[in-house]
Amino acid sequence: MLKKIEHIGIAVKSLESSNELFKKLFGKDHYKIEKVESEGVSTSFFMLGETKIELVASTTPDSSIAKFIEKKGEGIHHIAYAVDDIVAEMDRLKKEGFELIHQQPKDGADNKIICFLHPKSTNGVLVELCQEKK
Repeated sequence: MLKKIEHIGIAVKSLESSNELFKKLFGKDHYKIEKVESEGVSTSFFMLGETKIELVASTTPDSSIAKFIEKKGEGIHHIAYAVDDIVAEMDRLKKEGFELIHQQPKDGADNKIICFLHPKSTNGVLVELCQEKK
């Protein structure tokens, strides 16, 4: 089962300038910057109450974030939900007719394993499942 919104991902062109912008907006600095080499991105996390905001910038011209920004511009990229058992949740959602982008969970940022659901099966919203690494 989906437990809560874990974070909201925002695609940005520049992590440095976006960190400054969101620092002003939120009134506090990010708490973490991390590269995810497998996805070709750098991420920056802000904490707002119990919800995280993840800024995601491309580190390679062919990453999914670079393609997203080229097509749609900067903005909300995905909503991530925390799960206790990502494999069981992937199986459940697949049986419910949702299309998984990856058939196996993979390493993500912020000590998580992740999986994305294709937006064409979720009314245009890119959904990420996240489980804390054990």
